[in-house]
Amino acid sequence: MALAAVLAIATSLLAACGGDSGKPTLTWYINPDPTPPEGFEGEFGQAGIADRCSTDAYDIETELLPTSATEQRIQLLRRLAAEDSSIDLMSLDPVFTAEFAAAGFLAEFPEDAASTLSDGVLQGAVDGASWEDRLVVAPLWANTQVLWFRKSLAEKAELDMSQPVTWEQVIDAAAENGGTVGVQANKYEGYVVWINALIQGAGGQIVSDTEEGSGASVDIGAEAGTRAAEVVQKLADSSAAQADLSVSNEGTVLGPFAEDPGGFQVNWTFVYNNYKADKAVIEDVGWARYPQTVEGEESRPPIGGINVGVGAFSTHEDMAMAAVQCITSEENQVQYAVETGNMPARQGAYEDPELMKQFPPDLLELFQTSIEGAGPRPASPYWSTIVSGVLTEWHPADSVDPASTPGEAASFIDDALQGDALL
Repeated sequence: MALAAVLAIATSLLAACGGDSGKPTLTWYINPDPTPPEGFEGEFGQAGIADRCSTDAYDIETELLPTSATEQRIQLLRRLAAEDSSIDLMSLDPVFTAEFAAAGFLAEFPEDAASTLSDGVLQGAVDGASWEDRLVVAPLWANTQVLWFRKSLAEKAELDMSQPVTWEQVIDAAAENGGTVGVQANKYEGYVVWINALIQGAGGQIVSDTEEGSGASVDIGAEAGTRAAEVVQKLADSSAAQADLSVSNEGTVLGPFAEDPGGFQVNWTFVYNNYKADKAVIEDVGWARYPQTVEGEESRPPIGGINVGVGAFSTHEDMAMAAVQCITSEENQVQYAVETGNMPARQGAYEDPELMKQFPPDLLELFQTSIEGAGPRPASPYWSTIVSGVLTEWHPADSVDPASTPGEAASFIDDALQGDALL
């Protein structure tokens, strides 16, 4: 009788949760979206996509991940390592693609689905969604950094922003005219994004041969690393450095840029919408390609965004695969970009009339070319270890010495990868 009572309770609980009857629910773990604008009605951002992509066959519900990309990674890894079947879909930062794919945590796209999901997608976004030459997650939106500048200060400095500019020129122009240069240099992955862009802009890599895993070649100590360290040192020693350089991030640089005389900042695509409501500021805001590390060598702008993967342990894998097709469709990418300012991964979306109403044509073109020519962070399953190693030696920025920091970082990272140093 006791067993019968337990079984009856269990059956009622299963029925309350949906059980085997009723329409299945796909759970999509998402990163936080920007705050909806005042007066916005209905579901916003990824939650809105989930609502639009729910069908008669299944519903899609979202679960919010932490704000920090690092914390997002940790939560998903813990669940997937335990073979959590509740993760049907996940929004994944491109930098973690290799780690999740190598661990077997992503369900494999069928060949025809992979072809459809990559068709018409900007190459920089495809690269960030691939592991071992195959698409393992589907690009939803692509992000890139450009050089934002105050037109009045650039004009005063007689800096021709229609031509490529170098970091040295930008720092000098700001310092000589009372302005600042905003970067991300807190002790977090965003600082490594800057360092990586500087190194790639000098023709190098932080690490290479990443398919070798912990045996990857650590290249940060080479000539390109020295060139990158020279830029970091120059800004840190300059009056153009913002006062909070050692804790600066994507948000802290916005304020000084808006204050007169302003200056320059490298930052993601959201910046335009951030200043759009302030007519006095936005009319004085210009944009240009990411600065060159070495004069005459094309810059390699950072690339980010969000890709959507299917959990390897999902009990609704076929439905989740179908949902990905809808979630990353051109129509949803356009609406998501209009709502959030996060740019589409599909090239055709940039010609959509709705998006062109929101952003100037030359800015949309700059976003596209920056994504196409971007320098992705190394696709390594050990990226988190590499990041920690770089930060150990390169932070704070005012401690960077081109003669020693790159080499010391290379030795430390190599030791960490081999298990001979603790992070």
